[in-house]
This record gives sequence, C-alpha cells and structure tokens, in this order.
Amino acid sequence: MPSPTAAKTLALIDLLAKHPAGLSSAEAARKSGITGNLVFRILKTLVEMGFATQREDNKLYALSNRLLDLSRPKVGDRSLVLCAHEALRSLRDDTGETAQLTIESGGKALVLEQVQGSHALQVCGQVGMRIPLYSCAPGKAILAWWNEERRAEWFRGRALKSFTATTLSNRKDLERELAESRLKGFTVDRAEGIEGIHCVAAPVLDEYGNPIAAITMMAPINRLPTDLFDKLGTRCKQAAASIEQQLRL
Repeated sequence: MPSPTAAKTLALIDLLAKHPAGLSSAEAARKSGITGNLVFRILKTLVEMGFATQREDNKLYALSNRLLDLSRPKVGDRSLVLCAHEALRSLRDDTGETAQLTIESGGKALVLEQVQGSHALQVCGQVGMRIPLYSCAPGKAILAWWNEERRAEWFRGRALKSFTATTLSNRKDLERELAESRLKGFTVDRAEGIEGIHCVAAPVLDEYGNPIAAITMMAPINRLPTDLFDKLGTRCKQAAASIEQQLRL
C-alpha cells in the first residue's frame, strides 16, 4: 500500500515543476488540496534536503536542479555533463554565443547543461527546459541520427505544430531536411522555434553511431546569419567529436 505522505510529497514536487517561478506555501496548499500544515512541513524538508529552494525576496518555493543532477545520464561510469564541459566552454569562447548540451527526454529536447555567451545581449535558455524536438537544431540532431524505426515511432500519432513561419510542421519536409543534415553532419534551426533566433547543432554519438545528446550554439539572426551555418555547424561537429573522445577515455 503506498505511503500517503510520500504520495503527497511527490504531488508537491510535480506541482512545483509546473510553476518554475515558484509558489508560496499557501498557494501550494490551495492548488494541491493538501492541508497547509503538511504542505509547509514537506516544503521545508525539500529545502533542507536540497530538492527545493526558498527565495529571500518573496519567500516563494521552487525546485532546485538536484533532481536533474540525480538523473543526468552517464556513459559507462563517465558523466556526460562533465565530459562535455570543456567542449561547451570552448564553443562559447570561440563564438561568444551561448552553448548548450541537450538530450532527448519524454519525446522532447531537454537542456542538460548551458554555458552562457559573452555578448551583452544573449540568447539563453534554462537547464531543465524542454523544447519540441523538431523545432530546434539540437532536437533535430537527435531525430536525424535515430534509426528509422525509432524515428517512425516518435512520429506515430504526433501532430507537428507551427511555432513560426519557418517551422517544419510537415513530416515529409522535416524528413527531407533530416536526411540532408545526416550528410552534412549537423542541423540548423532557421528561427523555427522562436522568431529571430538561429541555432546550429551536431549530435554526440555513441560507439554504434546512436545519438546520446546534441551540442548546440544559438544567437540572434544578425549574429548567426544563414551564410555562417556551414562554418559554425562544422565547429559544433568538432565540439561533439571532442565530447565523444572524452566519453571513450
């Protein structure tokens, strides 16, 4: 028989995950239907154990990155994030732009790690953020390097929504671009998820050629025009190869 307190703790964790800006104890009690005293005790315990934080200014509770840290993937006994750290920093230093390490999780692209760029105006995401696979360069890098069976399974019953005028929301068009990307070794995002933002990415592959993750850089269109896609796509390929080498040491 499941523990009622454990179930309520998990319900509060799920609730906080849906409110990244944070909730007060009273708001969490109202939204969850759990008694205020129990909510307060659970939230305090989550903070003490590092699974949540409480802001000083408004006292709102929010999840920390500890759950994500616990679930971060490893290849063998090597941490993917640690193996990617140097490559991410090098990509950022070479381009001045934000670099990210992304994996597939629940059918979406999940930002696993990020190194913020050095320009005054930056395009940044958030570690733990989930993005549709088909509307961002790193997601397309994972889709492109999946085998046909896994890709077909992902497409099955899935509606492709248009987020901008350039989103590839037609499966045939998307499949065509994924095939072209495999030949080039990298993928691009022509403002397909967010207006005014371009991205390039390359897959990080295991020893059998399956995608473990993708490394990407992103920038405003004026700093990453389409005529730089080949140059920076090649740079992402180099960064991905560096991560692969670290994973196999």
